Amino acid sequence: MLQEEGREKKLFGTDGIRGIANRFPLDIETAAKTGRAIARVFAKQPGAKIYIGQDTRLSSDMLAMAVASGICSAGIDACLLGVIPTAGVAYLTRNYGGAAGVVISASHNPFEDNGIKVFQANGHKASRLQEEAIENKVFQDNEELSEPGKLVERNGNLDGYLEFLKNNFKIFPKHIDIIVDCANGAASDIAPRLFASLGISASIMAAAPDGRNINADCGTEHPDRLIKEVIATGASMGFAFDGDADRLLAVDEKGQPLTGDQLLAIYADHYQRHRRLKSATIVSTVMSNLGLRQALRSMGLDFRSCPVGDRNVVEAMQESGAIIGGEPSGHIILRDIHTTGDGLLAALMLLEAAGASGLSLSKLCKKLIRLYPQKLVNVPVVSKPPLASVPEINSAIAGVENELGDSGRVLVRYSGTQNLCRVMVEAEDERLVTKYADLIAECISSQLGH
Repeated sequence: MLQEEGREKKLFGTDGIRGIANRFPLDIETAAKTGRAIARVFAKQPGAKIYIGQDTRLSSDMLAMAVASGICSAGIDACLLGVIPTAGVAYLTRNYGGAAGVVISASHNPFEDNGIKVFQANGHKASRLQEEAIENKVFQDNEELSEPGKLVERNGNLDGYLEFLKNNFKIFPKHIDIIVDCANGAASDIAPRLFASLGISASIMAAAPDGRNINADCGTEHPDRLIKEVIATGASMGFAFDGDADRLLAVDEKGQPLTGDQLLAIYADHYQRHRRLKSATIVSTVMSNLGLRQALRSMGLDFRSCPVGDRNVVEAMQESGAIIGGEPSGHIILRDIHTTGDGLLAALMLLEAAGASGLSLSKLCKKLIRLYPQKLVNVPVVSKPPLASVPEINSAIAGVENELGDSGRVLVRYSGTQNLCRVMVEAEDERLVTKYADLIAECISSQLGH
C-alpha cells in the first residue's frame, strides 16, 4: 500500500514547520515573518495575546524571540512561557484566553533541528487551511505594519498545567516505584514535580538539559538506558518522553517497551470497565498493528483508521465521536480530558489503569492484546517523487502483497518531517516480515537513495 501526501507545502509538514535551526525555514528572518503571519491569521481583536512555549534546544530561545518579535510587529502581544511541554501550551492557550499558541520544538529530532507548531485558541492544532493562510502571508505579506504589541513574560506557567494534570487522576497503584526519562527536554522540570506531588516514588533520569543533549541517547527514541534501569532496580514500570513531551514510551516491569497500540488497548479496557467510554470507536493510524484491531473487536469496540499524524487522529476522533485515539509512536489523545497528545497525561492514565486492574503491566498487556510481528525500516532518500511513479518500487510492493495475501500487510510512505521513506511490513511470520521489509527498503534505496 502506498500513501501519498497531498498538496506540496512550502513550510508546513505533518507536524508544523521543521528544519535545521538557523537555516531556512528556521532562520530568524523567516521565523519573524511566521510570527507576524500567525498574528495576522489568528489575532483579530485588539488586546489579543499569543502564547509561546519552547523546548530546551540551544536554538529555541533564538526562535522563540524571533517569532515573538514578528507577533509584536503585527500589533499583538506575545507571551513567553519558557520551557514547557507542547500540551502545556495547548492547555494554557485554551484556558487563559490566548488567540493562538506557538511551540518551538522539533520533538524527537536531534538538537540541531527545530520547529514551529501552531495551536488555535481552542487548544487544537492549526488546520491545514490556517497553515496555508500562514504560508501565504509569510511569502506575500504586503500589509502595513501597525503600532507594535508588547512582549509579556508570564510567571508560574507550569503551575496551572501541573494542577490540571493532577486534578484529573485519583487512583494509583500503591507501593509503586517508577523510572522516568525526561529526554533532557521539556519534561525535565515538570515531570519530577508532578510525580513527587502525587506521592509516587520516581527515579528521574535525563533531566539536566544543556541545549545540546535533548534526545541524545535518551527519551522515546533511545530507551536502552531506561530499560536497563527498570530491570536493575526492579521498578514497576518506566516512562520515557520525547523532547517536547507530547509522546510516551512505557516500559513494563520486565523491561519490555510498550507500543502505542498496547497503550490504546489498555486505555480502552480501563475506560470501558469504568463506564467512561462515551463512544465505541477507538482511533489510530494506518501504521497501527493488526493486533489492536483484534483486541478491540474482542472488547466489542470498533477501530477507525486514519493517515499518520496526531492531527489526523484528532480529526478522525472528532468525526467519529471517539474519545481515545493515538499512534503506535506513543502520541496518545484522551479527548475527554485534553485536546492534543500529552505524554504526561498518558503516563498518569497508565498508572491509573494499572492500579485499577491490580495486575503488573506485563500481565495487563498479555491479557488484552497480542501484537503481530512488524518491522519498520526508515530509508534515507534524496528526493520524494510520487511513489506510484516509480515502477520498480511499485513492482516490489505488489510482489510482497501478493505473497502475504490476507495474512499481512505493507505500508510505504514518505516522512512528513525528514528525508526518509518509511517501509512497514506486518505478518504472522516474523521471518517473512524481516525478509520483505528489507527487500522493499533495498529497492527504494537503489531508486531514491544516495
